[in-house]
Amino acid sequence: MNESDLITRESQAGPRRTMTRLVAAVGARGLKVFGRVDHAAGAEAAGMNLRPTELLVFGDPRAGTPLIDADQRLGIDLPLKVLVWLDEQGRTQVTYVDPVALIRRRLGLDSALEAQARRMAEGLAAIVAEVSGPLTQDERLDEAVEETFPASDPPELDLGR
Repeated sequence: MNESDLITRESQAGPRRTMTRLVAAVGARGLKVFGRVDHAAGAEAAGMNLRPTELLVFGDPRAGTPLIDADQRLGIDLPLKVLVWLDEQGRTQVTYVDPVALIRRRLGLDSALEAQARRMAEGLAAIVAEVSGPLTQDERLDEAVEETFPASDPPELDLGR
């Protein structure tokens, strides 16, 4: 994979809100979430620090299976993956691999399945545009409350045990 295969869009929301929006947008389109990887939580568990970095793995087997059937090595790239991450300047970024570039690289420029990859790319671009766009009024209020009253673990109660 080369850098030009990656598409990155800045999100107008923070990483947590962007991921919440992403999961909701994927579900609203009837796509299946296959996994979610929180790299920052993994780093923390290993005693290391990493800016928020979370991966969502999702797709529709009806769309991906014909592509994988054409070249089973595509199973390393599919289902689709979207990475939500916080850059060094504190901006939330959303990155994914362009499905058309992926198919061209694996199956050639004139693949009969390129149209399928184009549909995937269009759907993925629409999802990313939706989740990285402006916050709704309710979301702005939620973020203001979260900044004022950050979530924390509840205090442990001594119940005389």
